[in-house]
Amino acid sequence: MEHNNFDRLGSILKAARKAKKLTREQLAEIINITPRYLMSIENENKKPSYDLLFRLVRELGISADSIFYPERDSNNSKQEDLIRLISLCDTYEIDVATATVKALLKGKDTKHI
Repeated sequence: MEHNNFDRLGSILKAARKAKKLTREQLAEIINITPRYLMSIENENKKPSYDLLFRLVRELGISADSIFYPERDSNNSKQEDLIRLISLCDTYEIDVATATVKALLKGKDTKHI
């Protein structure tokens, strides 16, 4: 049987924590667990509860797809970051972002003519 993709959870979370330049102690304090428990998730294949997984994903700003579908190409991280940022915008800010992207794409089309 193929290894469960969830087996890679610890390494995914550890990489995301390091990418955010957080120590294990800092992240543990933020999400209200012990550094030892976080270490067991990262290094010993300990599976967190849904609530804790949710807090980790949110705090680290990672896509749930990176956990549940790690075999997928992760080259879209900039796009995923942009989508997360847009989700924080109000209606006006989304309108501005939409107009900006449309202008960028329009300029791109005219450059290739």
